[in-house]
Amino acid sequence: MDRSSSHAEAAPSTGTTLVACVYNGGVVLGADGRVSIGNYITNRASNKIAPLADSIFLCRSGSAPDTQIVSDNVRHYLAQMTAESGEEPTVQMAAKLAQMISYNNKHLMAAMLVVGWDKHEGGSVYGAPIGGTLSKEKWSTDGSGSTYIWGFCDSEFRDNMTREEAEQWAINALALAMARDASSGGSVRIITCNAEGVHHRYVWGHEVPQALDDLPYPSGPPPLGGPAGMVLG
Repeated sequence: MDRSSSHAEAAPSTGTTLVACVYNGGVVLGADGRVSIGNYITNRASNKIAPLADSIFLCRSGSAPDTQIVSDNVRHYLAQMTAESGEEPTVQMAAKLAQMISYNNKHLMAAMLVVGWDKHEGGSVYGAPIGGTLSKEKWSTDGSGSTYIWGFCDSEFRDNMTREEAEQWAINALALAMARDASSGGSVRIITCNAEGVHHRYVWGHEVPQALDDLPYPSGPPPLGGPAGMVLG
């Protein structure tokens, strides 16, 4: 290892898993809760979903400061446009703004999903990966854990899923990614947007489905007794 290189010079971690999909009546988005610096886990219940408007959200992966500045600017511009026009912003409008900021600032390491519901198009999912590309999809995933679940998401997604099916699809996808990706883990946040409003769901770590051969979620601190009755500590 080159000891002359500092942490500031190292490439930023992009560890996370984001998923989103449309269903018959709305859209579901979700993210894991783990934040890490290298091999050190700093937070297991972080919120990686930033609100842009009442029913529009930005799922963030990549460099945390970069994605934060994008979400702050998009939220500011959308609020200005709403105040001037009196109309609620659309998901496409928010996605275009995020793309423009990312494309015009190529140094930003921001891999994002812009997801939400509006009265014009219903539920929408836009993928906005690093570099400024924008793609409208029926479902999308990003972050380091996404590489493990593309096949699952593709095979298990179906058109016209119910809300319950879409939410379970998102939870299962995140659980599989968390089981294989060391940079994804902790808890799960799920947000559902539809004509009735925005619905939040929090899945605790011990409630996340366990994949095959996973270590069970710890039920408490380890026992003090060691081998042959030896007392540790």
